[in-house]
Amino acid sequence: MRQRLLQRDTELGLLRKSLSGLGDGRPAVVVIQGPRGIGKTALLQAATELLPSETVVLRARCHPTEREFPYGVVRQLFDRSGPAAPPADAAPHDVLDGLFSTARSLAATRPVAVVVDDLADADELSLRWFAYLARRLDGLSVALLATLAPDAHDGLLAELGALSYTTLLRPGPLCDSCTTETAALALGGPLDPELAAACHILSQGNPLVLRELTDRLREESVSPGAPDLETVLRIGASTLSDTTLEWLHHRHPTAVELLTSLALLGPDADLPTAAVLTGQGEYAAVEAREALRGTGLLEPGPPDRFRHDLIRTAILSRLPAGERLDLHARAAALLARLGAPAPQTAEHLMALGTTGEPWTMPVLRSAARDAAAGQDWEGAARFLRRALAESAAADGDESGSPELTAELGAVELHRDLAACARYAAAVAGGPGGLAERARALLPLAHPALGAEGAAAVRPFAELATGLAAGGQRELLLPFAAQAALAGHRAGLHQAVRALGGSPDPSSRALLGALAAMKAAGGRGTRQARRLADRCVAGLSPADTGAAVLSAALAFAWTGAVDEAAEWSDRAVTAARGRAHPAELALALLVRADAAYRHGRWAASLGDAREAGSLAEAVRAPGLAAAAAGCAARALVRRSQHDSAAALLATAELRPDTHPLVRGVVLEARGMVALARGEHAAALDMFLECGHRLAARGIANPACIPWRSHAARCYEALGEPEAARTIAGRQEMPGSPGPQTPGTETAAPQQSGAAEPLRLSVAEQRVTDLVLRGFSNLETAEQLCLSKRTVDTHLGRIYRKLGIRGRPQLAAAVAALESGPVTGRTPGP
Repeated sequence: MRQRLLQRDTELGLLRKSLSGLGDGRPAVVVIQGPRGIGKTALLQAATELLPSETVVLRARCHPTEREFPYGVVRQLFDRSGPAAPPADAAPHDVLDGLFSTARSLAATRPVAVVVDDLADADELSLRWFAYLARRLDGLSVALLATLAPDAHDGLLAELGALSYTTLLRPGPLCDSCTTETAALALGGPLDPELAAACHILSQGNPLVLRELTDRLREESVSPGAPDLETVLRIGASTLSDTTLEWLHHRHPTAVELLTSLALLGPDADLPTAAVLTGQGEYAAVEAREALRGTGLLEPGPPDRFRHDLIRTAILSRLPAGERLDLHARAAALLARLGAPAPQTAEHLMALGTTGEPWTMPVLRSAARDAAAGQDWEGAARFLRRALAESAAADGDESGSPELTAELGAVELHRDLAACARYAAAVAGGPGGLAERARALLPLAHPALGAEGAAAVRPFAELATGLAAGGQRELLLPFAAQAALAGHRAGLHQAVRALGGSPDPSSRALLGALAAMKAAGGRGTRQARRLADRCVAGLSPADTGAAVLSAALAFAWTGAVDEAAEWSDRAVTAARGRAHPAELALALLVRADAAYRHGRWAASLGDAREAGSLAEAVRAPGLAAAAAGCAARALVRRSQHDSAAALLATAELRPDTHPLVRGVVLEARGMVALARGEHAAALDMFLECGHRLAARGIANPACIPWRSHAARCYEALGEPEAARTIAGRQEMPGSPGPQTPGTETAAPQQSGAAEPLRLSVAEQRVTDLVLRGFSNLETAEQLCLSKRTVDTHLGRIYRKLGIRGRPQLAAAVAALESGPVTGRTPGP
């Protein structure tokens, strides 16, 4: 019993109609044409089953290796049914007439069917006999059934098609549902949707390829309901290679060469370019193209595209490694000569080692620019890394070109801030003059990089120090601003003098940084507000850049929270439009902080979480830690303490983490501990937060209100006096801040009750560094002060604490931090 043919009802109906009159003396010629594996032989067998039972069936199967044997097909047909075929040297007409007489004699008593599979591979004399017989079947009960390849014997097909009793069948590929049904029967169960789609794509509805694919899947025990898709794709690629491509290699080797070149050239290639790469002439390329389209591997019409990328993968998997590299090298050179788009050429260069060819560098850099314009930062970084390798090989210098290094750093600013910082350091310490290095580094001067800590900003601070003496305003201002955001004052005095009147992009960056510094210091609140106003004055939404984020922070820290929310919102919109993930993360964090100050916990949490995802994407641990801290604060306000703790556990605090980032995380951890009733642990975190901030000159409680948190902890621990003391030292925005070094007022004189002893912010900063083992000179360098000023501070600190020098400092500070201490006189 013949297995049911899927999606062949139309063809079977035509076969029945064509063969229905055979027993009544009505002849039939049936030609089944299609690519290999489409089911021609199965239809041929189905046709023989539709013949009258008494029919004499003469069968033959042709093969390309037998084309040189005269009358080879005729011999297969008649050796068992009649006289032997005539010799090849007999007169052609006599031979044809004799064979016709033989067929007519056989059909005198019962129907005759001549069935020839792969007629296109028959020898020339047998083909001539087939056509001769077909033209003379009127009144005979003879059926000629044959299969043909799609690109074979157009003349024969036209001759047969002109006969009134000829039926031409061209079976198409199986539809997706028929493919699924066939595969399900073969694999013994319903198919997973992704497996069904893969089977249809890989087989292209070709029954032969599908049968081979399902056989191999079954051999490797692939589950039809829960397959491993990687295994399926691997098996599918090898199946396609071993069936369609192997067959094509034997029948059309030039087509395989063309197909291989097309696959290697990539998805944007075309067959004419592939033909040039293979060295084929126009005629051979046209012929090969027709053969390829007959296989179903390519789309039916232009442009010349593979039906699926899996097909391209299968083709390339057949290539030996050495041959593939050779083709990549030839393809890159060809595409460069043809002026192909740079990314297309660059992809071939990426497959090779360094070439040393001078034309590769411009191609790779142009490809990187195109990728960056399309916001493909990963692609741009790939191309520039390769260009840097080419540069290093050409110059014999492992570091490569400083200009290229800076270009790569600017790309990494969008995807990997840690890498960006490394490239910035390489440029700053590399060859070239000061101005040359500074110009190369300028595109990397961005606040998002400054948030990553001191190491990321050090290259800018080093160059700012040198630029301060050079008077190059357009370079000094952004570098000084970048350094100032991380607490460095390198070149700051000269930069402030060079500010000028009307704000420009360079001056806006510095104005914003100055405003944030003033606001964080807790003094000069009005000046900080004026600087922030100047930074954002006259800015349109289209011109809004990262510089306004510093101004937004200054607004928030000086009580203008509405302005902070407005400008951070503008910055978020602008960063989204520029598709700058690092800048967007920073803008979202500033907006999250503004929402938190407004009591909009949900909005703050949403922005912080999005910022955290972006920070992870651009490998920015500093921004990620800040996002975790901001989100955790909002979660605590929403009474989601466990979620806040889990989020804070992911925050990475490195030794050089920016003090504000560290402060936000410490504040959030303290808030979680306080909410859980762990008052002592919470107090330790808040005090550490304050100590870290004070050491970096951040004294404004509006930045991080650690004192009010600590006061609540003291109250809960039963120490109201300590709570009043620490809360009494808070300074609200607009109130006088700590004195600058060298201008502290004398300690208040005792009047009745003893005055609690306090160190100024400047004294706390000096004390912290001295306790960490820094010498007076090293302390001065860290704080950007003179050594004489540090000596003066230490003398005042010793007098306040009643000690004589460094050996007693640690114990005195520990006693001071343990609770309120009244003023005392120095000991003997």
